[in-house]
Amino acid sequence: MRRKSLPLLILIVVIVVDQVTKSMARALLAPRPPIIFGEELVDGGFARLTYFENPGAFLGLGADLPAPQRFWMFTVVAVLLLTALAWYALRSSARTSTVMLVGASLLVAGGVGNLIDRVVNDGRVIDFMQIGVGWLRTGVFNVADMALMAGVGLVIVAAFQRPDSELHQEAKQS
Repeated sequence: MRRKSLPLLILIVVIVVDQVTKSMARALLAPRPPIIFGEELVDGGFARLTYFENPGAFLGLGADLPAPQRFWMFTVVAVLLLTALAWYALRSSARTSTVMLVGASLLVAGGVGNLIDRVVNDGRVIDFMQIGVGWLRTGVFNVADMALMAGVGLVIVAAFQRPDSELHQEAKQS
């Protein structure tokens, strides 16, 4: 039971933190220039808080597509993929590794956080953070994007892990 509640807990925490920080970004950052941290140490600073509404996907990919195509790709297809991934996370929660379960849950939570934005912001996602040094900088991102990236990383790690059953069999043979 505790294991089945882990995806739900991750989903709730990520969505609440994502939506609260986006609301704060809209209220505090939209009407002003970027806030730069560490500018006295590094040209351009280490981190920036800036308000941006992204009509595309990761790093603005697809932002130039016509609105109907963006809707189908970034809303309808996203709902289908997120539904399938959520179903997988809940159905396989007892059999899959904790790393895979957390990774899949973070993917769903990040996807839902950005999907909420698309539905309430006319197809746009609120982004507000950027990090880097000098010319080497990330795109502008949000908490849901961080959950998505962490989820991808954990799913990749889990894909390369040996299942516990293989480890137990190997230990018995030794």
